[in-house]
Amino acid sequence: MPREQLFKEIRSKWVTSEGPSSDVVLTSRIRLARNLRSHPFPHLMSEDQAKDLLSQLKDLVTLGTGRGDIGNLEFMPLSHLEPIDRQVLVEKHLISPDLARSRHPGAAVIMRDDEAVSIMINEEDHLRIQCLYPGLQLEECWKLANKLDDIVESKLDYAFDQNRGYLTACPTNVGTGLRASVMVHLPGLVMTQQIGRVLAAISQVGLVVRGLYGEGTESSGNIFQISNQITLGPSESEIMHNLVAVIKQIVEQERASRQALFKSNRVALEDRVFRSWGLLTNVRLLTSQEAMKLLSDVRLGYDLKLIPNINHRTLNELLVLTQPAMLQRYSQNKLADGERDYRRAELVRQCLQQLEGGK
Repeated sequence: MPREQLFKEIRSKWVTSEGPSSDVVLTSRIRLARNLRSHPFPHLMSEDQAKDLLSQLKDLVTLGTGRGDIGNLEFMPLSHLEPIDRQVLVEKHLISPDLARSRHPGAAVIMRDDEAVSIMINEEDHLRIQCLYPGLQLEECWKLANKLDDIVESKLDYAFDQNRGYLTACPTNVGTGLRASVMVHLPGLVMTQQIGRVLAAISQVGLVVRGLYGEGTESSGNIFQISNQITLGPSESEIMHNLVAVIKQIVEQERASRQALFKSNRVALEDRVFRSWGLLTNVRLLTSQEAMKLLSDVRLGYDLKLIPNINHRTLNELLVLTQPAMLQRYSQNKLADGERDYRRAELVRQCLQQLEGGK
């Protein structure tokens, strides 16, 4: 993908495609933390060591692209990217906020052209191999991540201990180095005030709930990320089986909550959904937080078949396009706060009005 397209267009696989249970599950993600035996952890590296490691890891692009089953990869040092472009990658869920803020001389990312694969370099660990798919597809993500992991390990010597497993900068990742996560939209559980009970139950089975962009971020638009907390002890398959089993239960509870709302007070629910639709199609100023809230209501309305003239792809695109950095890059202008709110409202109006007109 030409680099300019990466920062102006929405081509991420999780946005443009649908997967199983996409009415509740937005994305599935596998992230593997890996380090090389030959170098200190990133926070202990000298600048020369960082450059040497970066040179070795740059070869992964050729290694992966040469295989037809991996796809086309591109290497990008973060030092070559403006702060706004780093934030775009965060808003598209391709890198972590920590990597975007990094001033590490060896910070970089390797990306596949459909953005389903991104490999973060020198964040907390030397490598964070990430695969991101739409819907509930953790097994498919794992297969691809495992394939990438095997390719890297065939060429580089990982820091691995026979008793402890993969060694990582943070002790909480030692063992499998695996973080499996699912991003879910739970307006039904929030509106029926069951979300507190559900989240408390999740914490009792070795899982953790985070916000829209992972650790250290808050939930917005009734979107939550649920992931494993334990990496040492259980195998990769056990970690994923546990997460998938819990997510399937949450999906059923969310669907039941939506139907309960629909049956018990349909008029109030329709009023909420269509008020949000009316605001989004007519408002002149729109903050990113308000956009998230209103888009959540419209997504709920679509999934309950109240609003036919929309689809998940458009809603996912707007979820990304209305974020501050992506909005500015898409508009091709640096916008002040008030200008962003005006441009955001204009963008959403145009998009939804085109759908209403059947275009």
